[in-house]
Parts: sequence; C-alpha cells; structure tokens
Amino acid sequence: MVRTCSATGTVLHLVRPLGFSTDDRHLKRAGLDYWDQVKILFHDSLDGFLKQHGRDQLFFCTTKGGRWHTDLAYPEDSFLVFGRETAGLPGWLLEAYPDRCLRIPMMAGTRSLNLSNSVAVVLYEALRQQGFKNLT
Repeated sequence: MVRTCSATGTVLHLVRPLGFSTDDRHLKRAGLDYWDQVKILFHDSLDGFLKQHGRDQLFFCTTKGGRWHTDLAYPEDSFLVFGRETAGLPGWLLEAYPDRCLRIPMMAGTRSLNLSNSVAVVLYEALRQQGFKNLT
C-alpha cells in the first residue's frame, strides 16, 4: 500500500489504532525504506477523520459494497477508505454510508484480495478516470 502511494504520489492517511508499527526500526527491518517518499498523515480516530473530510469525498471499499469500483466517478479530492485486512470496515460505517460503499468484482465463494492489491486496483481506477495526472 505504501509503495503504491509512493508510485502514484498519493497521500496516505492512516487512522489509529494501527495494527502495525511505523517506527523506523520496524520499517527498516521489513525492508520498507520508501516510507520517506510518501506523505503520510495520521488521524487519532475514524470519527475524527470522518468529521474532517466530509461525506462527498469518501468512498468505502468493502466486499459488502453495492456497486463495483468502476461504476462511479471519483472527484479529484476523493478518499478511498479501506479497513483492516482481517476485519474490513466497521458495520456501523457501512450502514451509515450505503451509497458510498463499493466493491471489486470477484468470483463468488473466493477470499477477497489482500489490502495492498485492493488499494492498487481501486486507486488506479480513480487515477485513470482523472487522466493519470502527473504520472508518466
């Protein structure tokens, strides 16, 4: 996910609590030396993030989404919101924004894509719609 943000110049917003450590020692050990190439903003809570960034900019990526990720237009200042790889987004959030929930089409009965792949699929669709600005 961080590498995809690095490759596309996309700002990464992380909402606490995180399920991983972002200190330099842990990142270097994992070979993730490109974190310094990404603008990362941390938010203390999901509720605070939602209040700060308004409904019209938010798209929630979930296997429970009612529309495919290709069926809607992404404004330039969109936020693609993904949940934890193990649990997804909270049910209350999906119920509060049913028209903002989207999914990646997959075969029935299969496990969903991992988080990094899901981010890449949806982010590149949004960037394609916007003409891949500033990308070569």
